[in-house]
Amino acid sequence: MKAKLTAAAAALFLATLPFAAHADLPGHHPAYLHALTDLRDARWNLEHRPGDLAVTIHETAAIAEIDRAIEEAKRAAAEDAKNLADRPHEDAHLNRPGRLHHAAELLRKARGDADQEEDNPQSRELKHRVLHHIDEALHETEKAIRDVERNR
Repeated sequence: MKAKLTAAAAALFLATLPFAAHADLPGHHPAYLHALTDLRDARWNLEHRPGDLAVTIHETAAIAEIDRAIEEAKRAAAEDAKNLADRPHEDAHLNRPGRLHHAAELLRKARGDADQEEDNPQSRELKHRVLHHIDEALHETEKAIRDVERNR
């Protein structure tokens, strides 16, 4: 009897395991939450450690684009019934020196997360706007990196 009960519990556990992996991620696009985390972290890297004036101009432009991307990603995540209070860890791993390189890496990861297939037709336009703002933020961050490297 005890062996049958244990076998039944094990079978139930194995049967529900695939569902447990996605239990906290309702909707069709769980990667928006990861993109939001990476966008927030990229913004922090740009905002809280200012460089010289030339870099600040590009950083300010990148921050404005990140803010726009965050707002659009929040709307898309809300349409997919995501819990916006959920803050997963950032995806990027710092493998290059400097905060600007880290911000660029985070933006690339955020873009990869946001650029998942979108099943919800209403969210497709939001996704494209998110990607556009991330691309613009990355472009400005890369300009800042070039300015720093040119001034060395």
